[in-house]
Amino acid sequence: MQYIVNTPCGPLQGCPGRVSGTAAYKGIRYATAGRWEYPKQVTAWQGIYDATQYGACSYQPRAFYNEEENLKKVFYYYEFRKGETYTYSEDCLFLNVFTPDTAKEGDKLPVLIYLHGGGFTGGCGHEKHFDGPVWPAKGVIGVTLNYRLGPMGFVCLPELKEEAGFTGNYGLYDQLTAIHWVRDNIASFGGDPDNITLMGQSAGAMSVQQHVLSPMTDGLFHKAVMSSGGGVSKMLPSASVEKSCEFWQAAMKNAGCETLAQFRALSPERLFAVWDETKKTVKGGGSFPVIDGRFVVGAGADLLAAGKQKNIPYMAGCTSEDMMPPILHKMAVNWCTAQEQNSYVWHFDRQLPGDEHGAWHSSDLWYWFGTLENCWRPMQQKDFDLSAQMVDYLCSFAKVGHPNGGNTVPLWHPTKKGEKRVLCLGEKDTAMASPSMLKMIYSMLTNKAVGE
Repeated sequence: MQYIVNTPCGPLQGCPGRVSGTAAYKGIRYATAGRWEYPKQVTAWQGIYDATQYGACSYQPRAFYNEEENLKKVFYYYEFRKGETYTYSEDCLFLNVFTPDTAKEGDKLPVLIYLHGGGFTGGCGHEKHFDGPVWPAKGVIGVTLNYRLGPMGFVCLPELKEEAGFTGNYGLYDQLTAIHWVRDNIASFGGDPDNITLMGQSAGAMSVQQHVLSPMTDGLFHKAVMSSGGGVSKMLPSASVEKSCEFWQAAMKNAGCETLAQFRALSPERLFAVWDETKKTVKGGGSFPVIDGRFVVGAGADLLAAGKQKNIPYMAGCTSEDMMPPILHKMAVNWCTAQEQNSYVWHFDRQLPGDEHGAWHSSDLWYWFGTLENCWRPMQQKDFDLSAQMVDYLCSFAKVGHPNGGNTVPLWHPTKKGEKRVLCLGEKDTAMASPSMLKMIYSMLTNKAVGE
């Protein structure tokens, strides 16, 4: 096969996918942006675009140290990145499209866009667990992407507001532009721009949350999936632009910069060092979404109470040894029971083979993506069967807005007010059941792999 797709931007050359019968189109530039500039969507390129290699990741802390020597982070390094090589750059706005290798324009296949997690400070769209999702083998096109992180993606400064009329959330606008690019181009890959599901985990789920609450995303997607970060809570207040500006003004001072031009000219390594130094003395961290009055228009709990969320179906859930399992579980349940359309909650408790960390934060991603072959763990047939089941649920949801189509069994009932049962996936046979809140509280107090 030639793996050439003629998009509105121009032709591009892909390659065979990891899964038999699939194709991969990697490292597609969806936007351009200078430092602390809002992204501009790519609409054309010259010649045949080479989409056979993944693009650069956003600069992030791990770009400047040896991960194997950072004991606080080594668990996730061994899990998701060991043996891999990543390129880091400010030029990082790339996405990847995974399709059936027979897909063609007019097929109108459902599309699943995934936003990676990492605390808005780390990660990319092609770590081991994302590398070659099995979804295209089930008739669903997958998209993963990179967006700007940490001080590259979430600076707020009055000088930047003077330039653009607003400031902050550069990483969220990257995601928004990627969604627009997919809407404008995915039909060429055989996808249906009117059947898009947005999915994310951890900070990716928090990103999805911002998209479903934003007036800027109306009509851009039609379903949403949020893992380990879906839902709203007054315990997780949204930051203000003003508070974030205070942090970054202190960072400028720590860097010895008197002007925005000087601050923009800092090397990435120096910028990240200044950011890290400032976090020690100024609360706020300066690397999270803020209420900018444009994309993020208010606190999540307030917007939900006012019914400002998208009226679409949702799936949400977390893992049994997650970062804050009782809180995340309650957030997911409360979110789904507040919806007009049927929405679905899961609880994942598979104790992954290979160590004693259980169903740690992010562990379910191996199963949702169907990428267990990429993992070092001694996966058992039970794991492959569970992953196949989870992929069926997810792909059915992407196709028709509920997880019960095709070969999915048992029936996954929507979560309604007063109903404590959710779909439990993992150690026991999959079934609607009530997870133990006491076990989740114990896990929160004792877990060891708490997140990146």
